[in-house]
Amino acid sequence: MFRQQMDWNTREKAFAAFTTGPLNDFWRRREEGQFTGVDNVPVRFVRFRSPQHDRVIVVSTGRIETYVKYAELAYDLFNSGFDVLMIDHRGQGLSGRMLEDTHRGHVERFSDYVDDFSTFWQQEVAPGPWRKRYILAHSMGGAISTLFLQRHPGACDATALCAPMFGIIIRLPDWMVRQLLDWSEGHNRIRESYAMGTGRWHPLPFGLNVLTHSRTRYRRNLGFYADNPQLRLGGPTWHWVRESVLAGEQVLAGAADEKTPTLLVQAEDERVVDNLSHDRYCELRAAAGHPCETGHPLVIEGAYHEILFEKDTLRSVALHAIVDFFNRHD
Repeated sequence: MFRQQMDWNTREKAFAAFTTGPLNDFWRRREEGQFTGVDNVPVRFVRFRSPQHDRVIVVSTGRIETYVKYAELAYDLFNSGFDVLMIDHRGQGLSGRMLEDTHRGHVERFSDYVDDFSTFWQQEVAPGPWRKRYILAHSMGGAISTLFLQRHPGACDATALCAPMFGIIIRLPDWMVRQLLDWSEGHNRIRESYAMGTGRWHPLPFGLNVLTHSRTRYRRNLGFYADNPQLRLGGPTWHWVRESVLAGEQVLAGAADEKTPTLLVQAEDERVVDNLSHDRYCELRAAAGHPCETGHPLVIEGAYHEILFEKDTLRSVALHAIVDFFNRHD
C-alpha cells in the first residue's frame, strides 16, 4: 500500500503503461448497477469490493462528469484499503437525461439530485457490511452530498469535499444574475435552453482548459467523451444555473447545523466555483462549534478546479490529505 501511494507522486511519467496495464485490469473488476430515481429516471452506479475491506468511500461526482472518468481515483482509494462506490447523477454520464437534447445539463429541482443520492445510500450503502462509511465529493457532487448530510445527520463518518459547488463564478453583478435567472423562469423555451455563453459539448484544446494542469489526464478524460457519445454533456440550462445558485445558498443556510467531520479541499487557481463560499462555509461551522478540519479550507497551491485530476505534484497532496483524514476517522 505504501508503494502504491508513493506512485501518486510520479505516475504521469509512465501514465500510458499504468492506464493500459494495472488500471485497465482493475476496471474490468467493476460491478455496475442501476436504480430508479425521481420521476423514474434511471441512475447508474459502479462499485469495487473486497472481502478484506471494512470501510467504503462513496464518490459523488461533479457536473458533466461520469464515474467512467474516475477509474484512476477508484483504483487509488481501493488500493488504500477502501471499497468504492461511485454514482452518475441524473442527466449525465450513463444515467437518464431529462431533455430531448441530451447535451443540455438540466435538472428540474436540485433536490432531485439529493433524493436520488438518498435512495442510493439507503439501497446500496446503509445496508452494506462496512464498519465505516465516507463520502468524497467534487464540485456539484459536493453540494449534493452536503445537502444530503444536512438532511440525514450522522449518515456517514466523515466527508471530504473537493472544490465543492457552494457558489458559482458568474462574471456579472449578483443583482443582474438573479434578475436574469428569475426572468428566464417565466419563459419556458429560455428556461430549458443553454445558459448564456454555453452550448453543446465540443472538445476543447488542452491549452484553453481551466480544469487541470495535467495534459495526460486531460487527454484521457477527453477521450472518454470523444469515444462514447452517450457520455457527452454540454452547457447547463438557465434553470439548472438557477437551481444550483439556490442550492449553494441552502448549503450555507444549513452550515451551522452540519456536524459531520469535514475536510474541504480548495483549488488556489479556481475558475469555476466561488472559493469565498468555501471560506464562508468553514466560518459558519467554526462559529457554531463544529469546524471543518483545521478550521479552514486546505488550499492546494496552484491547482485548477479538478484537483483529483491535477498533475501529480498537486493531486498527490490532496489525495494524501484525503486518505489520511479518513484514516483519522476510522
